[in-house]
Amino acid sequence: MTMVKAHVSTHELVAGRYRLLDVFARETNRLWWYAEDVTAGRPRLVAQTALPEPCDEDTSRRATARVVRTSEIMRLLVPGQVATVVDAVVQAGTLWTVTEWIDGAPLGELLDREGPFNPVRAARLGLDILDVLQAAHDEGITHGELSPGQVFVREGGSVVVAGFGLAGTTLVPRLTAPSYASPEQARDERIGPAVDLWALGAILYTAVEGRPPFRDRGRPDATLKAVDRLPLRAPLRTGPLTQSVQGLLRKSSRERLSRPVLREGLTRVLAEDPDQDWSPAPAPRLRGAYATVGLGGPGRSRRVMAAGTALAVLTVAAAVLAATHHLPGISATSAAPRASATAAPGERTEHNTPGPRPDNTPSTSPSLSTSPSSSPSSSPSAGAGPGASPTSSPTLPAGYHRYTAPEGFSVALPSGWKRLATARGTDHAYRATFGTSGNSPTLAVTYSERVGPDPVAVWRDDVEPGLEQLPGYQRVGTIRATTYQGHKAADLEWLSGTGGAQEHTLGRGFLLGGHRGFSLRFTTPAGAWNDAANRLALKTFLATFGPAGA
Repeated sequence: MTMVKAHVSTHELVAGRYRLLDVFARETNRLWWYAEDVTAGRPRLVAQTALPEPCDEDTSRRATARVVRTSEIMRLLVPGQVATVVDAVVQAGTLWTVTEWIDGAPLGELLDREGPFNPVRAARLGLDILDVLQAAHDEGITHGELSPGQVFVREGGSVVVAGFGLAGTTLVPRLTAPSYASPEQARDERIGPAVDLWALGAILYTAVEGRPPFRDRGRPDATLKAVDRLPLRAPLRTGPLTQSVQGLLRKSSRERLSRPVLREGLTRVLAEDPDQDWSPAPAPRLRGAYATVGLGGPGRSRRVMAAGTALAVLTVAAAVLAATHHLPGISATSAAPRASATAAPGERTEHNTPGPRPDNTPSTSPSLSTSPSSSPSSSPSAGAGPGASPTSSPTLPAGYHRYTAPEGFSVALPSGWKRLATARGTDHAYRATFGTSGNSPTLAVTYSERVGPDPVAVWRDDVEPGLEQLPGYQRVGTIRATTYQGHKAADLEWLSGTGGAQEHTLGRGFLLGGHRGFSLRFTTPAGAWNDAANRLALKTFLATFGPAGA
């Protein structure tokens, strides 16, 4: 395997503004650095990924765009639980990801310093990570690079997860931390949510046992081969966590524990021994260490830079949210440096493709000729005023009820449907997701005040490049301009996932004027897209949605 060094001069600032100070965490092929943003005068954390050679402009653009888009979405979904990316750039064939300072310690470092966790503390850690993964998987996002190097533990024990958007930035699967790769990644197969559950199992195993389930064999290919072929080393210290850990580390992805079963198991560990001390992390050392390194002077910086240059393959530990001057459709002059790239029609921040459903069957792309989205006349709600229902209120189908959101919009929902989740961004942006559970058909409603003038272009230029990173993504037909409630609108329809986990989504984005807009996304199992109940639901959503500010 070729090792690629990061070529950084001891006098050079990364991207002209980030001074690397000292390495504070590393895995097989990843380094985290303390750094200083000399322009803003703020401490940062910087991580690196060596990109495939040759690294052309298109590869660089795709690598940064993948990290940025996924990071935006995750920041909105679980604010405070994912690392905040403030910049992502490619320089000298290396992807540099810059995050805000995290007041916490990397899990790997914490284990080295304190020793293994007891099962109760590990269960709490696992539940926090599972919350983040649940939000990601319900939106069709797979982390794909989860490892102790991507988990930071704050004082008090809460968790921050980094690294979303990294999977696929290199040519080698799980190059960063092969000891935490799943068997399917070791075989270079298409990844999905099951790989994150395997990685979570490996993290829990490591947290309690003090060593990973498959040791690092010095070469990524040898480690991956062991992950794929060797039996799991029986855990000795997991106690009440044993069933959960072993259930997550099953070689077949189809046999691994589901998220609900895992959550139940981890919660049971806490409930059965609520008084067990899970020893919150001590006060984080990062800020003090930054101050110490920062005061070391130019000689110190040159020494640590030279040491970093001598290390081999470096891969990113990315996180969440990039500076807006890197985001499509938002200029650097019109946006605050760290403002969120909030929802546009069809919305970049809204990958709403729920997690896999093992009982689904593969589906071909049905014609849109039967879809209510193809006809503006299916929506009689034109002219709805702010916070009002459509002016022409249709008779609701049997079993439907009208839901009025506190934000002001309203829509008719089927019996049993409820509001499942809400994500909020800057400038009053929000996304509300409705359904009966995370694994059922869902409707996502997103509002933004940063909308471009052409809804077709938003789908094509801002949304679809991110969707293309989803496993099995394929567009159904073309992006179609239409009119909805008297407003400019556009529809994008797509499939994602594979086999029984394949899903079908229709997204409609429409403009309200003044840079304001909504998007509606309806997602079902692909095999059930044309079921009568789902067709009625889509038709009813489009006919009864009443937007605030219309």
